[in-house]
Amino acid sequence: MTLEFLVASAIAILVAGGIYLALRGRTFQVVLGLTLLSYAINLFLFAIGRLVVDRPPLWSADATEHADPLPQALVLTAIVITFGMTALTIILSLRSYLESGSDQVDGDRDDAA
Repeated sequence: MTLEFLVASAIAILVAGGIYLALRGRTFQVVLGLTLLSYAINLFLFAIGRLVVDRPPLWSADATEHADPLPQALVLTAIVITFGMTALTIILSLRSYLESGSDQVDGDRDDAA
């Protein structure tokens, strides 16, 4: 029960930090918040997959049970998609900074203080 509490707490902290940073006014903080949310989702997918220790990942003749490969495949796919979306978001925020001269999400220079 302690391990479940630790995993749930880690997911909650990542979600809270991700939401807090995603609602900030600067683009880097928004990108960092979205990345934290994606880490929380990956950890959540692992947690709901009921990962077990000392079971083979594939079927073998001498093993009676095997690990479920679906959560691992989902997380691997999510990591690849997150990497691509983070790269795209960074490029778009850099382009927005170069066009507007401000790193504010709304593009307003007066809100820098």
